[in-house]
Amino acid sequence: MATQVLEEAVHRDAGLKREIGVTAFAATIVNGVIGGGIFAAPAALAGSVGAWAPFALLACGIAMGAIVLCCAEAGSRVPSSGGIYAYVEAAFGRGWGFVTGIVLWLSCVLAAAGVAAAFADAIVALWPTEAPAVQRVLLLVGAFGLITAVNLRGVALGARLASLSTVVKLVPLLLFIGVGAFFVEPANLRPAAGVDSGSFGRAMILALFAFSGMETVLGASGEVARPERTVPRALVLAMGIVLLLYLAIQIVAQGLLGAELAGSAEPLAEAIGIASPGLVAVIAIGAALSRGGWLFSDVIGAPRILFAFARDGLLPAPLGRLNGAHVPHVAILTHVSIALTLALIGSFGSLVLLSGLFTVPIYLGACLSAVKLRRLDVRLIGEPYRVPGLIVAAAIGIVSMIALLAGGQWIEIGGLVAAILVSGMIYLVRKDRSSRA
Repeated sequence: MATQVLEEAVHRDAGLKREIGVTAFAATIVNGVIGGGIFAAPAALAGSVGAWAPFALLACGIAMGAIVLCCAEAGSRVPSSGGIYAYVEAAFGRGWGFVTGIVLWLSCVLAAAGVAAAFADAIVALWPTEAPAVQRVLLLVGAFGLITAVNLRGVALGARLASLSTVVKLVPLLLFIGVGAFFVEPANLRPAAGVDSGSFGRAMILALFAFSGMETVLGASGEVARPERTVPRALVLAMGIVLLLYLAIQIVAQGLLGAELAGSAEPLAEAIGIASPGLVAVIAIGAALSRGGWLFSDVIGAPRILFAFARDGLLPAPLGRLNGAHVPHVAILTHVSIALTLALIGSFGSLVLLSGLFTVPIYLGACLSAVKLRRLDVRLIGEPYRVPGLIVAAAIGIVSMIALLAGGQWIEIGGLVAAILVSGMIYLVRKDRSSRA
């Protein structure tokens, strides 16, 4: 198994340059996780469980911490393009790897479309014109066009811009926490007597979308320098920062707005208005820029999943081509085109909710793969990172994801099951054609 994985991964990553270091990769992960969602998530969480929202975030953060540890070890053992798709394939075979990869890419493209839609809607709201529908289309086309042009010039430039956008989005968030913390009303932080399990579960699903995103960036693992060291360090550093930041934002927003938080359309901008009205525009613009910056990380990682499929013969060969800058240009153009189409016809709420639910089987696969990869002693480059208590971390991640899946609505779960079945059928068809060739 280890020999087969090594041969396939070497072929998959042929021609790619390993240029991304710990700082750039961690910043890209932070940028990939902290998108426009955190500017709206506090209201959605408060709407589900009120002042219990920080506890829902903490519970989801613990579950994500366990999953991050599993990804850290699996990523150090199989640091190849495709990320979690590559881990599952190495542990359980090409069929399960392909299914995981399809679901992962669908989650990515749905999230990209939803965040892009929110980005355009925020700009239209800030600077409306006489033709908002036309303005929205131009914004979406322009944003995706710029991001695509940058990424086609090379992964190093895209990673640097992702790092820059991370700073741009963190400034207003840190400003919100730093200023707003001095005006928090302790009475607003007192939770109600209790909350039902259904509402708490729904809040955790919302929190899962806010925490998701690392799986997209891991798709660029084939371009990470010294991956056996860089991948685990960057993952742990990035997700630790995200958890602390999210908890602080939720607590400050709740402390400023209290019960009014649940009904706020722009919760952070409205909350900071209580402390400093002059900062409302800064937070609102920060939200718009954050959504745009998040798309940089998405286009760095998600198209590499299609690229990995093509290199492995599971999707049409053109998706595996590289341009003169050593980037998979056909895969990038394909991903962006589909995301743009969905953004033009869909809404933020419907797209990201489905995207969040689609991450559940992906994270399940990551936890199971980490355990099996250790048992098989798979190692692609150098000495892998061994997570202390890996079995416990995997068990926490698996149980948490199953519980979250049970909290989804039947129509959402049905869409996920359909995607899994269709991807399995695609794999069987491709496998049958390959065997006949």
